[in-house]
Amino acid sequence: MTGALVWLRDDLRLADNPALRAGIDHGGPLTVVHVLDESSPGIRPHGAAARWWLHQSLAALDDDLRERGSRLVLRRGPAAQVIDALVADADADAVFWNRRYGKAERDVDTGIKASLTDRGTEVHSFAANLLWEPWTVLTGQGEPYKVFTPFWNAANAMPEPRHPLPKPRHLPEPADVDGDDLDAWSLLPTAPDWAGGFRDAWEPGERGASRRLEHFVEHALEDYDQRDEPAMAATSSLSPHLRWGEISPYQVWHRLHERLEPEQRKQAPAFLRQLAWREFNWNEYFHCDDIATVNVRREFDAFPWRRSDPAELRRWQQGTTGFDLVDAGMRELWHTGAMHNRVRLAAASFLVKNLLVDWRVGEQWFWDTLVDADAANNPGNWQWVAGSGFDAAPYFRVFNPDRQLERFDPHREYVRQWVPADEDRPEPMVDLKETRQRALAAYEEMRRT
Repeated sequence: MTGALVWLRDDLRLADNPALRAGIDHGGPLTVVHVLDESSPGIRPHGAAARWWLHQSLAALDDDLRERGSRLVLRRGPAAQVIDALVADADADAVFWNRRYGKAERDVDTGIKASLTDRGTEVHSFAANLLWEPWTVLTGQGEPYKVFTPFWNAANAMPEPRHPLPKPRHLPEPADVDGDDLDAWSLLPTAPDWAGGFRDAWEPGERGASRRLEHFVEHALEDYDQRDEPAMAATSSLSPHLRWGEISPYQVWHRLHERLEPEQRKQAPAFLRQLAWREFNWNEYFHCDDIATVNVRREFDAFPWRRSDPAELRRWQQGTTGFDLVDAGMRELWHTGAMHNRVRLAAASFLVKNLLVDWRVGEQWFWDTLVDADAANNPGNWQWVAGSGFDAAPYFRVFNPDRQLERFDPHREYVRQWVPADEDRPEPMVDLKETRQRALAAYEEMRRT
């Protein structure tokens, strides 16, 4: 009996998964697959922290599928070849997936869809991971918004995002096809195993995502106006769960709109703007797919970056710059695979402006060390700090890490957590005033070019 193939990518969940729902409704055997594609043209391989998260998330997804009478089939290789082989192996007459928005990924999907359709296989794709797909929120001239607030206003004026789909209670049995063993993919660190702090900090998977959302709504949202204070547990910490699609933005949106207590609702708009900033970055990435390597504002091609000094860069990476907020943030990143957003801004600004290191160097480091690094938000936020992207911060806005510390961690609670008080601290590696002036002079040099 013919059946269906559901190809999951960055949507590793059962609830609110339109492709999975379509596969169930199709009837017949249902084979759920994830492909580790590190070789199709233009596909950016995952960083080390992301690979750790992916392993945990896939294991959790397989457990959830097995509880419902199914399992996750894993295969590795170029997606076009893998999906083609799986369609044959599973005797599938339909393939379902949720849409991706990077150009390389779109090219892969378009090629697969054309090839399968020519051979009589149904292929259907769905909107699942963005509230507003990039071609739906455009200016009156049909162009993408390059400033966030007009984008947010336009998106808010659109019909309300659809309601989430329920989690299926049972799934059809999959076809009898072979798959890889997850451990054989070697996604986890072994020599050394540096992920102990990750395991303490996170619960990857759909259950962990749901618990994280509920904890935020019930216990942290009312303090969201203190989200810039890194010592406060006032942020959602949902970013890695959203990055891997363990929870959908539709679930988050409606949870905040429909189930908040009246006294909490005043905080919802501020949080939803943060959710919309994620969408704005994906909008930028869809229209400028090379944002990890190319300045969106091309005048920054003439910016006189200093040649990266390995010793200086290592001090930034290891959290030994001598500036407590930057060092605390970089150590939090190394230990947990994440960093408080306000501290990310200070750490990124220090690298780009006080050290005059090309933003792409920092973007690559975060790509390798963040569990929530994705192809849109990671480079989009680095270009924002550098001044070279959509709606970017003015280049002359230099985050002084000492003033940021005084303002957002005045009692040094966050710093003490990551930088022991009895540690022999290094002297500050640069003079903040001098390096700020140097950065502004470099910006003026670029403008005159």
